[in-house]
Amino acid sequence: MFSKIKAVQELRSQANQIKKALEAEIVEGQGGWGKIKIKMDGNQEVKSVEIADDIIGDKAKLEAGVKEAINDTVKKVQRVMANKMSQMGGLNLPGLGGK
Repeated sequence: MFSKIKAVQELRSQANQIKKALEAEIVEGQGGWGKIKIKMDGNQEVKSVEIADDIIGDKAKLEAGVKEAINDTVKKVQRVMANKMSQMGGLNLPGLGGK
């Protein structure tokens, strides 16, 4: 019983370490022919949004560009997350189905 509790505590500790490491990773995605830029950290929190003035007047282009930029950024962040998890050894713990 205590080994399971200790394993859960270790899992939480590892998860917090990974979260902190991902917080430091900043990824930029683009849409609308580079006129919309979104920066997101490795925990998928949006840090900034930049929109060029010349695209603001066209609602359809703006909406499509924002969608494209978000999707581009999320894909890049997911790759960063996978790499960071791999580098840090993932969350495999003995006693909880891990190795």
